[in-house]
Amino acid sequence: MQSAEISSRAFRFFEQRGHTAVPSASLIADDPTLLLINAGMAPFKPYFLGEAPPPWPRAASVQKCVRTVDIEEVGKTTRHGSFFQMFGNFSFGDYFKEKAIPWAWEFLTRPVADGGLGLPESKLWVTVYTDDDEAEHIWRTDVGVSPDRIQRLGMVDNYWSMGVPGPCGPCSEICIDRGPEFGPEGGPDTNGERYLEIWNLVFMQNIRGEGPAKEGYPIVGELPAKNIDTGLGLARVAAVLQGVKTIFEIDTTGRILDLAAELSGTKYGQNSKDDIPLRVVADHILASVMLIGDGVTPSNEGRGYILRRILRRAVRMMRLLGAQEPVVHELTTRTIDVMSPTYPELAKEQDRIHGTAVGEESAFLQTLKSGTAIFDLAAKEVRTSSSLILPGDKAFQLHDTYGFPIDLTLEMAEEQGLSVDEEGFRRLMAEQRARAKADAAARKTGGHGDKTVYRDLLQLGATEFTGYDQLESEATVRGLIREGERIPAASEGDIVEVVLDRTPLYAESGGQESDAGTIVADGLELEVLDVQKVARKLWVHQVRVRRGELTEGQEVLAKVDPEWRLGARQAHSGTHVVHAALRQVLGPNALQAGSYNKPGYLRLDFSWTGGLSLETRSEIEEVSNIAIRQDLPVRAVYTSLPEAREMGAIALFGETYDEEVRVIEIGGPWSRELCGGTHVERSSQINELILIGESSVGSGLRRIEGYVGLEAYRFLAKERALAMKISDLLQVPISEASERVSALLKQLRDAEKEVTQLRAAQLKRLAGEFVNDVMDVQGVSVVARHLSEPANNDELRKFVIDIRDRLGDRPAAVTVTTLSNDKPIVVSAVNDKGRERGLKAGDLVRVAAKVLKGGGGGKPDIAQGGGTDPLATVDALREVTRVIGEAVRP
Repeated sequence: MQSAEISSRAFRFFEQRGHTAVPSASLIADDPTLLLINAGMAPFKPYFLGEAPPPWPRAASVQKCVRTVDIEEVGKTTRHGSFFQMFGNFSFGDYFKEKAIPWAWEFLTRPVADGGLGLPESKLWVTVYTDDDEAEHIWRTDVGVSPDRIQRLGMVDNYWSMGVPGPCGPCSEICIDRGPEFGPEGGPDTNGERYLEIWNLVFMQNIRGEGPAKEGYPIVGELPAKNIDTGLGLARVAAVLQGVKTIFEIDTTGRILDLAAELSGTKYGQNSKDDIPLRVVADHILASVMLIGDGVTPSNEGRGYILRRILRRAVRMMRLLGAQEPVVHELTTRTIDVMSPTYPELAKEQDRIHGTAVGEESAFLQTLKSGTAIFDLAAKEVRTSSSLILPGDKAFQLHDTYGFPIDLTLEMAEEQGLSVDEEGFRRLMAEQRARAKADAAARKTGGHGDKTVYRDLLQLGATEFTGYDQLESEATVRGLIREGERIPAASEGDIVEVVLDRTPLYAESGGQESDAGTIVADGLELEVLDVQKVARKLWVHQVRVRRGELTEGQEVLAKVDPEWRLGARQAHSGTHVVHAALRQVLGPNALQAGSYNKPGYLRLDFSWTGGLSLETRSEIEEVSNIAIRQDLPVRAVYTSLPEAREMGAIALFGETYDEEVRVIEIGGPWSRELCGGTHVERSSQINELILIGESSVGSGLRRIEGYVGLEAYRFLAKERALAMKISDLLQVPISEASERVSALLKQLRDAEKEVTQLRAAQLKRLAGEFVNDVMDVQGVSVVARHLSEPANNDELRKFVIDIRDRLGDRPAAVTVTTLSNDKPIVVSAVNDKGRERGLKAGDLVRVAAKVLKGGGGGKPDIAQGGGTDPLATVDALREVTRVIGEAVRP
């Protein structure tokens, strides 16, 4: 049975039982606690948490999910992947265990001809929470599962919570016995590979308190409504029904895996050395396509970093498997072909998906190709500091900033006679993971915490936003909140959250900062510090009480700072204008991928490969200002999302929209975007628009920044003042300043080049002198001298090689010391004939470095080292000469 058929059967089964079929949400979570959707229930969290009333009492969905907590383990087990689809049926206070348990069993075991999956009852096992007698009773008496196939497990395995105070409850898992080839018998408690979990039923009925994430936290009460949250792993069920051993071999992922094997010249199933990388490639390419399809672009932070990491990991695996040419276009084409029957939007966005994925592959292949240059720069810095160990932070930088694999860094270090501080690298990696976990925990606690405090306020209805056409609104204080709890009043100096029934103050969203303003009444003044939305319906104002006392139920006047709003409107409308100008100049593929604006300032991220020339930036700026000068009308249109798309309105990937959407038009079809922000009434009100910068923020992603209105004028004034100052310093007209600066820079470069040439000539002359001072040690020409001229590692290395080459074909060994930054360094070189006599450069350097109270090493032909005792150079060279005499064979 194909994966799509499993999904459609699940939907039909539960729709017949009163569930509303809900399409998959975007992988980009509309949730401050998550970077990406990682569970089927995640889009429904506001309903479980009581932050918003559920639109339906029962729902069913197949949700696409991404988890990358243990990305290194992907492919090593038969059942874990970074991308997966989770079917679930959900009840929001409607039904509970008495229906969820029998329905799950019925769907799994009902004959295929009758709409079920036809799994044999004799192979199914059940687990329940250790003290959940109710669930076990239903399994035994209502469903008829034999007691010897029901196991009780503890909190880690069979109890669910979000890891923070809030809803929680016991679980019951359904597992299938895949047979003795997967491990010993004994049930799910014995072996998770053999007894594969395919469906988890969560009975969300309790409230947990503070404590560890997995177990050991207190259960402090019961939820007012008992909820059902289930998760059926689509890939796992497909593997069982299709008779394959792993989730990587099913009808979807398996086709990607087969192509990866073909492109790399390998064959799946012949050896685990190739099988694991092939599984990784199939899984990671699938996850990458789904992420890009939902609007994620590669970057060095957040969800963009997750995409970059898994896509580059897939490319690296293909290289290890033997693929030398670019492969991502073919792999993404296969993936879109496999997944578009279920997610048709992938086919519509295939050009963008290909462009993003191929651009990232090209960037990474260039990194690998130019890896020697990147590494050499780091290695040069190491040698200059008289060390032979590449610091952990350098290796981490290569990995974190350039996506350079650590194994490649280790290999290149060894080739250059260097070692890597792996312990330091691993420590920094661990610190990064710890920061990521702490950040996730902070998002959980700060983003969600216990938001049941808003439940009652949400039930009173949504906050009415009046700010599109008003700067002041009379309002009633519905609630006051401090540190997550309702309070009756607040006094002067307090910082609290205020919920009003109506407000003109814009809540931060869509890239636009929240409004500044005040809330006043007789004897009361509140400074508005921030405005945020809860469940997209409740405006929550963070305020400081400047004067008076604030009480719940009080009548107030909410006021927007008019200057702030003017600047914010100019900046947000300016962002739309720049986006339209980008698309006009660069073409329709220059799509917005994120934005930020505040009074006077705008920033726009957009999909594009390669930097923009000064001429292109000037053209974009000119198109923008022409549109402003044309005084184009700005209009807001309210319509449905399908109608908005039909109009050609641009939606920001990853954003979540209501059934009714707001479309902002500037000049009619010239600029049409879905947007809830505040805007000017005509384009001329934006005034001047100046672009101040353009840069890369990730592979295939550029950022453009600008000023509008008064900030643009201020920027131009500063630029003019700077130009005048440079003109005065150079004593030339402003129009000639650029040429004069260029001429001065050329003179400086020429002078630096001349110094370098003189330095090289001096060292070449000294090399000739050193050759004339050669010693014969048992038939080996030996030069062991100190260079009184200070030099860095690179200069000394070239100097020693020059001497060795001048000694001709006779056996030769050269060791020279010098000072670099007042610390001794040493380089040894041995020619072919010298190595035939038993001499190795690495050994000679280690001898000298020991005397210098340091360390060193390298290859037999060339090696380097350093120390801490600058007075020991003579003794070090004497010891090298002695060792050569003992080591050479007659």
